[in-house]
Amino acid sequence: FRVSGAQPHLWDPVTGETRILNAFEDNGTLTTLSLEFDKYQSFFIVFEPKDHIKSSGKPNFYETEDIQTLEGPWTVHFDEEWGGPAETIFETLTDWSKNSEEGIKYYSGTASYSKSFDFNGGKGNGKVFLNLGKVKIMAKVWLNGKDLGIVWTDPWRVDITHVVKKGKNDLRIDVVNQWANRLIGDEFKSYDGIINGQWPEWLLKGEKRPSDRFTFSSAWHYNQDSPLLESGLMGPVTISKEIIH
Repeated sequence: FRVSGAQPHLWDPVTGETRILNAFEDNGTLTTLSLEFDKYQSFFIVFEPKDHIKSSGKPNFYETEDIQTLEGPWTVHFDEEWGGPAETIFETLTDWSKNSEEGIKYYSGTASYSKSFDFNGGKGNGKVFLNLGKVKIMAKVWLNGKDLGIVWTDPWRVDITHVVKKGKNDLRIDVVNQWANRLIGDEFKSYDGIINGQWPEWLLKGEKRPSDRFTFSSAWHYNQDSPLLESGLMGPVTISKEIIH
């Protein structure tokens, strides 16, 4: 970076985290520092002018190691108004579109995963993270009733350092997918939409629709042979901790 005499800070645009970068070299003209990125990740590097800036030698990034995997079963709640089961049990985390139950296979919307787990704290005092693994397409996380925000991109994790506790913890993960699977599922139901460019009478009159479809669209993008999109929380869901030597 073409800057000198300033303390580098890292700003994470996804998490909102800001922190000092301790390891850098300043030759009086340029500042050189090491950065590590996950897939598709980006940072803002902000320099704060200060006198007598000196690298502390501490690393800018710590390695993490998995210390626990959250296995099944998971209790999962779907929205019945969108064709899903009110409650079901997933022994393992799987893709909704591969499920044999049509209410899950063709489901589009939000499903809530919950489970309790015991945590022993692990070794050391580094930060603790909950890693969601594979998610399609977005998730929101609560731990012990605390809203930890939305996860929508790599590295698919949230910082649980100040929320997780030794002993029993209660976890909830809400996952939302895209609309396509429900549209595809509705193609197997009787049609009650636009015909010859005319809006259906039930829609114009605000009446109950005659079919058991869940969706209505003025555009036709999918049919019975369209491939379903991967959906849901597929994991593995793990807890990791920073390794600080």
